[in-house]
Amino acid sequence: MSYLNKKTVSDINVSEKTVFIRCDFNVPFDEFGNIADTKRIDESLTTIKYLLKQNAKVILCSHLGRPKGEFNKKYSLQPVAKYLSKVLGQEVKMANDVIGVSAKSLAASLKNGEILLLENVRFSPEEEKNSPEFAKELASLAEIYVNDAFGTAHRKHASTVGIASYLPAVSGFLIDKELKVMGKALTDPKRPFVAILGGAKVSDKIGVINNLLQKVDTLIIGGGMAYTFMNALGYSIGESICEVDKITLARDIMVKAKEQDVKFLVPVDNKVGIEYKSDTEYKVVESDSIPEGWMGLDIGPKTEKLFAQALEGAGTIVWNGPMGVSEWENFASGTLAVAKAVAESGAISIVGGGDSAAAVEKLGYSDKMTHISTGGGASLMFLEGKELPGIAVLEDKD
Repeated sequence: MSYLNKKTVSDINVSEKTVFIRCDFNVPFDEFGNIADTKRIDESLTTIKYLLKQNAKVILCSHLGRPKGEFNKKYSLQPVAKYLSKVLGQEVKMANDVIGVSAKSLAASLKNGEILLLENVRFSPEEEKNSPEFAKELASLAEIYVNDAFGTAHRKHASTVGIASYLPAVSGFLIDKELKVMGKALTDPKRPFVAILGGAKVSDKIGVINNLLQKVDTLIIGGGMAYTFMNALGYSIGESICEVDKITLARDIMVKAKEQDVKFLVPVDNKVGIEYKSDTEYKVVESDSIPEGWMGLDIGPKTEKLFAQALEGAGTIVWNGPMGVSEWENFASGTLAVAKAVAESGAISIVGGGDSAAAVEKLGYSDKMTHISTGGGASLMFLEGKELPGIAVLEDKD
């Protein structure tokens, strides 16, 4: 699936036009109600500033959390409006609804170079249902639609797909960057091309594994899903997570890798715990002899070295998913070791959202990565070679 030919906001005339941007302001908050990480908001600033420079009237739209289609003050975008006002050095007007009286009157009164933020779009149940009537109401607020929310590009919602039926639709600079960097990695990678996949389940990554097997030189498997592969190799895995119905599939994947001359690596040792708890008793054991009653919770030190060596001299690295239960300090070592090895590899490095991105941030390696994707689910779907509904609806360049 090639998305490298989509029009961006710089391909059309936006001067003095009302432009509706779907952003991804789904940010975490601390216990005091302050934004804990502004990365997603900051990533949208390039597109917003460009439109302001073009003297456009800017309407911002985003979701926050899962309010289940009803108003919930906890998920209000008010703090985002406050933060944006500060970083942009101008007032960001805030509507107290999405397509109601407040949104419509504020949108109608917008002057060139002014910005309006709509309230959380998921306060309306019609958003996730991709209601055509709701999408039409959103579109009625503006003249041009810009999607810059890569994190929701895999969702078929009114503000990501439906609205594009009623307005000229193009991508923002953030989505353009995501598509170019990941698209090039998949279609024309600098070799050797190494992919690292982690996370709990093989079933979540089957499509990604099958797609990447046709493209990579080395495939590294860590995280909970590695134990299904170990079981397929005939290893004793104790109480480790294992998808019994995927063992045959795991075996087939390893055969396929061998046939296609892809180096396929699974952990050689593991940090195992007696219980699934952050402070459980733990020890390091070889992969083929996890004792009964123990469960794998992270890769071991030999595996950390093995994986790091496999990354040396790589031309392109794609990493998606943690190596263990990385939110627990005792079992974060593997994920942090991989983050360090990717950062120091000198390769074109693409980190796909979620826990992998968190590990990179925690170590302060963000600036050493070529690209950290803003969308976990969307980047997975992209790596799988599937169509992203929120991108597919955007206009192609002539």
